Formats: sequence, structure tokens, C-alpha cells
Amino acid sequence: MNIYIALLRGINVSGKNKIKMTELKQLCLDIGFSEITTYIQSGNVIFSTQEINTSKIENKLVTAVKNKFGHSIKVLVLKKKELETVFKSNPFINEANFDFKKTCATFLDKTPTEEGIEKVRALAAKDELLIFKNKTVYIYCPDGFGRTKLSNSNIENKLKVSATSRNWNTVTKLVELSNQ
Repeated sequence: MNIYIALLRGINVSGKNKIKMTELKQLCLDIGFSEITTYIQSGNVIFSTQEINTSKIENKLVTAVKNKFGHSIKVLVLKKKELETVFKSNPFINEANFDFKKTCATFLDKTPTEEGIEKVRALAAKDELLIFKNKTVYIYCPDGFGRTKLSNSNIENKLKVSATSRNWNTVTKLVELSNQ
């Protein structure tokens, strides 16, 4: 069995696309996944399956959520090793006195173009930091994420890819849970 992490975008945000984690866990069981753990209400699921094609897993989840809950959402599925690589590759990890509460990882479904990257960089305020590594953007927003122009929607618009973000505490917890 292979361990995966599904990141569902846009559920339980501002009262929209509500899905209880117990219902999401049952949905995952119903579509054949096992060893399922959910983490917080924002749509993080760790599970096992024999399927090796992440695109097929994503499509299976998108279809199941649409059929059961009526929500059209985006889902990004990562292999356990991919999540661990994102965690270990955080470029801010060795910075002294760095506030990880103001850091997130934005996961992309495709590697962005240089043109798209420059468009996203133009959105950043002068004190915000963003570093692109493969299909991940590491973002530091010292004034918080509520004020930044580096939202998932803006990033998707500029890069022409799907994106979903998780704060660094969530990334850390997902790595821990996937190793249990």
C-alpha cells in the first residue's frame, strides 16, 4: 500500500463547501482508501491505496466529493515522499529567529513557467518573501496572510496552474501524521 496526502481546496472556508471530517473520512473509505486520517477542517487527508497514479486518485476524490456533497472542488494529491521533500526543502528552515507562523507552502499541480513566476513575484509586498522550488512556493508574510496579494486565486491566475496553500504548522503536522 502507498501512503498519500490529499489537499482539498476550498472546503469549510467562510461557511462554503461544508464537509465534516467524519463524512470525508467515510467517503474515502467508500471509494476504497484505507488507513485514513483527517487533519483539521480545511481538507487534509492521509490515506493508503494500491493506486499509484496520483491523477487518478485526484479525479476519484473530485468525483466522489461532487457526487456525495455537490461541491466542485480542486484536489491535489501528494505522495508521502513528496510531502517530506517539501518539508525538508523549506529554504527558511535554517534562518535564525524566523517566525514560521507566518510561513506557508503553496502546492502547485504543475511546475510554473518563468513568466508566471515573475508575475507572482510582482504581487509580493517588499517585506514578503517567496521562493519557488519545483511545484512548491514557500511564502513568508510578516503581516499575515489576510493582507497579502499572494492568495491561491492570484497565484493560480498568474501561473495558470492549480494551487492550494497550507501554513507551516499544518505541513509539519501532515508529515508527522503520515509517518505514524
